[in-house]
Amino acid sequence: MTFDMQTKSHINQTLGLRQSQGYRKYMKWLVLILLVMGGVIIAVMWMRSEDSEAVVYRTQEAKRGNLIVTVTATGNLEPTDQVDVGTEVSGTVETVEVDYNDPVQVGQVLARLDLTKFHAQVLKSKAALEAAQAKVMEAEATVSEAQKELARLERVRGLSNNKVPSEHEMDRAVAALRRAQALEASSRAQVLEAQATLEFNETDLAKAVIHSPINGIVLDRNVEPGQTVAASLQAPVLFTLAEDLTRMELHVAVDEADVGHVKKGQEAVFTVDAYPDRRFPARISQVRFGSQTVSGVVTYVTVLNVDNSDLFLLPGLTATADITVKNVEDAVLVPNSALRFTPPLKENESQSDEGGIVNSLLPRRPKSWKKQRKDTTAKNTQQRVWVERDGELVAVAVTTGATDGILTEIVDGDIEPGMAVVVDIMEAGR
Repeated sequence: MTFDMQTKSHINQTLGLRQSQGYRKYMKWLVLILLVMGGVIIAVMWMRSEDSEAVVYRTQEAKRGNLIVTVTATGNLEPTDQVDVGTEVSGTVETVEVDYNDPVQVGQVLARLDLTKFHAQVLKSKAALEAAQAKVMEAEATVSEAQKELARLERVRGLSNNKVPSEHEMDRAVAALRRAQALEASSRAQVLEAQATLEFNETDLAKAVIHSPINGIVLDRNVEPGQTVAASLQAPVLFTLAEDLTRMELHVAVDEADVGHVKKGQEAVFTVDAYPDRRFPARISQVRFGSQTVSGVVTYVTVLNVDNSDLFLLPGLTATADITVKNVEDAVLVPNSALRFTPPLKENESQSDEGGIVNSLLPRRPKSWKKQRKDTTAKNTQQRVWVERDGELVAVAVTTGATDGILTEIVDGDIEPGMAVVVDIMEAGR
């Protein structure tokens, strides 16, 4: 017996049977441990999926206050009265008598052209006028001579009882008188032409001296002494004058979507880069009907009057204006995000039996959340906001009014100041 057990133990040890049995026991324990860990993980995931169904909403309080609706537009500052001064005559600039920022008065000399050519043209015109006047005197003498000759022939004809002179001689005398009268008329016309030429040349002489047409200040100067000025089809601009910089205009481009709210007399404030911390007041004086299209964007020029008594503002500065188009006082206001909020919609559980045994053994999250699509068909002011009551969302129908892009006026609806309205989903499962 002892021999058989020893022999069997020896055989088992030789064949490795004892080690195989230990390995199988080890694998059984390993599988058991993995199953237990898997069950724990599934249970934790199940609990988290249950907790994730709890949705926490972020809210803000409705409040009572004033609402200012503005339209923003950009443009440039310009003088109220700006005049470009040029010249209608060509010539060489002899002197320039003003510079940038110089104050000028009406009639003050700004520049002079070389007058030599203009004086010569005036003298030539005067000479032509005198020559024309001399021809008139000559024509008058010829007319007088022809009249006397015709009168003599008529007297002789009367004394001779119409025998002499002959009809032919009488006709010649009448024709001579008419030719003399025509020559006199032509000479007088030449006098008028010469007078017009003289006046024209005298005008050019006067225009060769450039005067200021207004009381103002020199904004720009585009001419230097010795420069040749050629006035052919268009008069060159030599100076730009501003009449009064204490009163200026701001020309802004208002978008076509906002121009319906912009009216004459509305107040505005604007800023410029030169004084970023200062806001300047302005008032709309004109909304022009003519449109401008730049890069496919349609805008309308709106003119604002600006008081520049301190002379801080300069022509050409780029300004950004906020035009107050509506001022609502003591209104119930809610954030715009509350009007845009749409509550989540629970998705029904799948009713298909796909997965069979796998779905029954591996629990999955039973419910999920998805955003409900926003109804984009509503075009009127009838909207709704959501409030949280007893853990449930309740929709409140409201009628909205003006908005400044952040807050919206509630014209009608069961919304009171201090009421918390839902604006977003803050987090889920925590």
